This record gives sequence, structure tokens and C-alpha cells, in this order.
Amino acid sequence: MASLQLTLKKFTIIAMVVTLFSAIHTAQAEEPVHNFKMATGWAGGPLSTIGAQAFADNVEQISNGRIKVQVFTGGALGNALKVSETVKNGVAEMGHTWMGYDWGKDSTTVLFGGYAGSPDSERMLHWLYQGGGVELQREFREEKFEVISFPLFIRTAEVFLHSRKPVKTLEDLQGLKLRTAGAWLEMSASLGAAPVTTPGGDVYPMLERGAIDATEWGTPWENISPGFHKVAKYVIIPGIHQPVAPFELVINKTAWGTLSDQDKQAVETAAKLTTLNSWLRIGQEDAKAMKFYVAEGNEIIELDPEVQFKAQEIAKTWAEKQATDNEWFARVYKNQQEFLALWEDADSYRKVLTRK
Repeated sequence: MASLQLTLKKFTIIAMVVTLFSAIHTAQAEEPVHNFKMATGWAGGPLSTIGAQAFADNVEQISNGRIKVQVFTGGALGNALKVSETVKNGVAEMGHTWMGYDWGKDSTTVLFGGYAGSPDSERMLHWLYQGGGVELQREFREEKFEVISFPLFIRTAEVFLHSRKPVKTLEDLQGLKLRTAGAWLEMSASLGAAPVTTPGGDVYPMLERGAIDATEWGTPWENISPGFHKVAKYVIIPGIHQPVAPFELVINKTAWGTLSDQDKQAVETAAKLTTLNSWLRIGQEDAKAMKFYVAEGNEIIELDPEVQFKAQEIAKTWAEKQATDNEWFARVYKNQQEFLALWEDADSYRKVLTRK
């Protein structure tokens, strides 16, 4: 009898455990699954693979499958240069873009997206995640553009130009037809260039047929996949126009409101994880890419110091002018400059001299 009672108790416990797990499974199954579309500005390359798609994979995993994001190539859901507008209007619930594309509506965007006066990528990451940048970005985008915004993907310094002509001096820049975007459109014109802007997918054919003399796009590694090195012999460095380029995740406010607090946290965590991973990957691959260009027969040209200093002077003058006319620009610029002042002696206590 005792043995029978013990067996019954075991069955009772097992039944209770099965019931409990069944209830948990049912509760999980009843949780809403969010199927979001993501508009992007990219035809492919690292921005798609270790940026937009990596975020989609990360957020699905972190949210335990409750958030699924389908990534669309640039232009599939709207203008590739107007992703924030596509998301605001609800054509897509999410978007992956570079905030600087919206500089014509509000120049503050370049402070978050990077411009000739920005710090390097390490300092920018610290400003974003430790110096108040993320909070300012979220507040700015929501107030001025009615979208939710977080950093998503970050570049190291870009290649200044892939060019059909050698470019080293200020004289070489005079009348040079170059593809660019953001505030550098205005600044490069001040250097004497003839800039135009176009979506990424149009750059290679324009360069190939000579409609433009040169282009900037991404870092050394990122520029391998578009193939600019095949139609432009000269690789011009350093990327004085873009020492860093944080990209962003934009989210439709209504879609954001449908997420639980837990899933909102999952989105933020996935975006931050993707951003940090992109920085690590790009830094490593850029080092390999420079050797690749040499092996492919490209000529690496370093800009004269005069050009580099002149670009920084133009950027400083431009930013100070923006700050006098734009309260948001002034607020973010002040915060960024205070952060950089804190870091101004960082090289002295962090870098050690080495012999080559």
C-alpha cells in the first residue's frame, strides 16, 4: 500500500509539473509576435550584413522570437535617402539609415551621424553610450522628426575618396566632381570641389562611366564590395570628411508603443550589441583591406596636411555658425565639446611610443 501511495504521489507531482510547463508554454504562445518591416538605404555590403540583418537576428534571439524583422534593400519601401520619412509614415515599422541624410531638415543630425569635425570612433562610442549622446539622440529625433531612434552600426574613419584622378593637394580638389552626402556637400564645395549626392546603388555606374570623378562611401573594407577599386585607381586617405559614422535604427512611434517594456529593452540591447560588434569587425577588416587595394594595383595617396587642416577649420566654422541659429544644434554641440574636452589629454596617458 505504501508503495502504491508513493507511486501515486510521484504521478501527482509529474502531472503538476507537466501542467505548469504547459501553462508556461501556452502563456508564451499567446504573447504577441511583432512582424516588422525594416526599410534601409543599402543595396548590400556590410551595412546590410553586419548592420541591418545582424540587428534583425539579434533582436529575434534576445526577444525569444517575439520580434521578427524583415529587412528590405534600399528603395524597396521608399526613397533610400528618406528612410526616416518612410518609417514616420508607417510604410515600414523600422528603418536603418544614416541620420546625416536629413541634414537639410535639421543640421543637428550630422552631430550624431558624424562630419569633418567629429572625433574618432572610440571617442564617439564613449560619447554616445557614456556621455549622454544616446539620450540626446532619442530626444532630438522624437521631438523634431517624430520617430524613435537608437545608434545602430558605427564606422571607423572612411576612405576620403576612390578617385579616377590623383588627389593630394587643395589644387587637386578644384572642380573635382565627387559623390558625397550630408554636410560635406557644403563643406567640400568650400574646398573647391563640385559635389553631388546619390543613393549608394547608383555610385558605381556613375564612377564607371565618368559622370563623377570620385566618391566617398565607407571604410576601406566596406568599399571592397561595391568594387570602386575596379574603376578608380586612386585610394585617397584619411577620411577627413568622416572620421566616424554612427548609423541609426529608426522606429515608428505607433509600432514602438505596441512593444512591452521587456521587448523595448530587447530592441535597445540588440541595437547596442550590433553597434559594438560592427565596430570591432570593421576595425579588423579595414587593416586587411588596405593591403588588398595595394595588391589590386591601386595607388594609396595621403592628403597633404594643408588639406586636412583646412577641412577641420571649415568644419569648426560651419558648426559654430549652425549653433548660433539652431537651439538643438547648440545644445548637442556643447555637450559633445564638453565631452571632448574631458578626453583631450587621453593620448598622453593611454598611448606608448614604439619603434618601427
